[in-house]
Amino acid sequence: MLAEMLGTGLLVTVVVGSGIAAQRLSSGDVGLQLLQNSLATTLGLAVLILMFGPVSGAHLNPVVSLADWFLGRRAGTGLTLAALGAYIASQIVGGVAGAVLANAMFGVPTSLATTDRLSGGHFLAEVVATTFLVALIFSLARSHRGALAGPAVGAYIGAAYWFTSSTSFANPAVTVGRVFSDTFTGIAPGSAPGFVAAQLVGLVLGVAVTLALYPDVGEHADDVVMPHSEEPAAQSSTATDDRPLAAPAAPSTKEPDV
Repeated sequence: MLAEMLGTGLLVTVVVGSGIAAQRLSSGDVGLQLLQNSLATTLGLAVLILMFGPVSGAHLNPVVSLADWFLGRRAGTGLTLAALGAYIASQIVGGVAGAVLANAMFGVPTSLATTDRLSGGHFLAEVVATTFLVALIFSLARSHRGALAGPAVGAYIGAAYWFTSSTSFANPAVTVGRVFSDTFTGIAPGSAPGFVAAQLVGLVLGVAVTLALYPDVGEHADDVVMPHSEEPAAQSSTATDDRPLAAPAAPSTKEPDV
């Protein structure tokens, strides 16, 4: 669970921190601020998936973990119910801690955000962003392209910053974390429940789209977001121990030199 906590925390730190930096460096130009924020998030998310993927899969998102549990439960793959609870708790704690860290680095007091974001358009945008985030992640796993998840998911979120009116939160843990920073990327506590509700609707639709495209996707839930193992060191040791021993060298028949 440490990987999920650190990964989600660092993701929120990237989002909030780059938003604060953009606001300070490009004061008065909201378009440029959003470009800077989205570029940092695109790159940061890709790096974090590659970094933590081999350990926990780098879900970094309760929606992804819920989909992984639901799709994998019939095939006996993916997260167990107990692991699901631990993943989500770790992600939420990490998200809040990440916002506090970003605030501290930029000398911003940690306080509840005051930016109201919820509207009908924002709700629809979060449904759309989350639906196709889920479909993308599980499509990559099903088609054995999980190694591309880092750049693919990063690129999708970067694009969704611009094609959705909500700037594509698409993540309940990130949404909760952003409540604790009254800065460029903050979201008021009153808007957060609506965003999370929209993300859960997107989860359901994303699972439906994925099953329509790949009915057997549940068999590959263990490979979400990236193929990973909970015990890489143990497996590596086992693989080493199972290697056949080299055959002993045959005795030399050469006559010794006089």
